[in-house]
Amino acid sequence: MAAAKKAEQIEVDGKSVRLSNPDKVYFPERGFTKGDVVRYFLTVGDGLVRALRDRPTTLQRYPDGIDGESFYQKRVPKYLPDWIPTARINFPSGRHADEMCPNSVAAVLWAGNLGCLTFHPWPVRRRDTDHPDELRIDLDPQPGTDFSDAVRAAHAMREVLADHGLTAWPKTSGGRGLHLFVPIRPDWPFVEVRRAVIALGRELESRMPEQVTTKWWKEERGSRIFVDYNQMARDRTIASAYSVRANPRATVSAPLHWDELDDVYPDDFDILTMPVRYGELGDLHADMPEHAFGLEAALELSDKQERDHGLGEMPYPPDHPKMPGEPPRVQPSRARQPSED
Repeated sequence: MAAAKKAEQIEVDGKSVRLSNPDKVYFPERGFTKGDVVRYFLTVGDGLVRALRDRPTTLQRYPDGIDGESFYQKRVPKYLPDWIPTARINFPSGRHADEMCPNSVAAVLWAGNLGCLTFHPWPVRRRDTDHPDELRIDLDPQPGTDFSDAVRAAHAMREVLADHGLTAWPKTSGGRGLHLFVPIRPDWPFVEVRRAVIALGRELESRMPEQVTTKWWKEERGSRIFVDYNQMARDRTIASAYSVRANPRATVSAPLHWDELDDVYPDDFDILTMPVRYGELGDLHADMPEHAFGLEAALELSDKQERDHGLGEMPYPPDHPKMPGEPPRVQPSRARQPSED
């Protein structure tokens, strides 16, 4: 039996990052090891850091690979090096925590050594953790739909966004869905940015009622693409670009050009193929931080929807306190029906 490979030291960003147990298998079906994952992070490191820079980040960790136990680490891991910055974030409960901000490739590799596959950055920067600078739209295929349906919804959402002065950068989720990221000015709190996503989702739903839904309750969604507006609520995060997903293929969340959306499939992008693509194309979202759009038109749309159609607040996630104007958090089939005479 071959002896386990000893720990390695990786020199990057002027730091020496220790990689322990590099031969530990993380993806049994394809034989990918912890070392393979960390080397993948090194290859796409600049793009990954662009997606994470100055953002408090939750680590989704799989210390024994995808078949072992996993957990989300929101609080700063033990023994965090002093060269990795942190930021304090506030939870809906009123409690708070300090999260790491992976501002360097070395920090990404350090987290990778802990078994982090997927990075979940908040849509805020550490200088102001209450005002998002990204509006994120999660197009989530429901049973009976697939990636191609999400693509059609994305193209239509691109038109909705353009009609309201917004531009999105698309990426695969790493699964069957699509994410659209819109850089915005950090002038609005979470409640207002979420309200803008709801308004944009409702507008898309009105244009594609048979293909798209904003219904929170699964029993009402049907075979449609769900615009998961609550991914814009406080303490809800979306996997970053270039994050690895815990599936047998080791797919990754891949930044895309709009003009290639119809010709790709999520399985095209994994820890083997993405480094080749990255070497040829670089980070397709590299220019996103240069832009910052306003939400005025989207919020005016929200006001109009409520004024003209009575479309107000929608349910929050169950871990949030009850919000003003929020409808009852009970699925329709369990709601008490009025008694008959």
